[in-house]
Amino acid sequence: MYIFCADMEGIFTPEIWINVAEITGIEELSLTTRDISNYDVLMKKRLAILNKNKLTLKDIQAVIATMEPLEGATDFLDWLRARGQIIIVSDTYVEFAGPLIEKLGWPTLFCNTLTIGSDGMIADYNLRQNDGKQKVVLALQSLDYKVIAIGDSYNDITMLTAAEHAILFCPPDNVKEEYSEFPTAFTYDELKDRIQQLMENSN
Repeated sequence: MYIFCADMEGIFTPEIWINVAEITGIEELSLTTRDISNYDVLMKKRLAILNKNKLTLKDIQAVIATMEPLEGATDFLDWLRARGQIIIVSDTYVEFAGPLIEKLGWPTLFCNTLTIGSDGMIADYNLRQNDGKQKVVLALQSLDYKVIAIGDSYNDITMLTAAEHAILFCPPDNVKEEYSEFPTAFTYDELKDRIQQLMENSN
């Protein structure tokens, strides 16, 4: 039996931090795991920038509230649900994801949490567990599921590698070139075709 594990940002929604960067005008916040592979380095950089610019959690949530899923994302999610269970496995945070997950029809989300100070500033980030994306795949495999994983960034690679089948969706050139062993898709129709072929060839 197949189960799907997919990243959220870049797959179903725009990148939250890029939108925050555009609205605040703080260009450094546009860096994502597509640019910096070490997540701890990236998040510490982000938190330092937020602190320097006195941006609170509410400031970021106000940006997120204006965001919409990627065009075609909800239809693609419905298509996936007709073929198996879908778990969104993301490095985002519960405090960020709510409005977007609601717009996607409340799919199951595994993600992280934030520590918020009394001043409303983000004091720290808390990983659910180290390398949580890979561990979700391994846990599902221990329950006798076969996993088809979908991602786009450096922080998805261990999840993609652990899965029986994996697809890069709209990856940047650097990720695509470094991990050319993974098939790629650049539209939801291409992604559907890739998934359909994998499922048919595995039967």
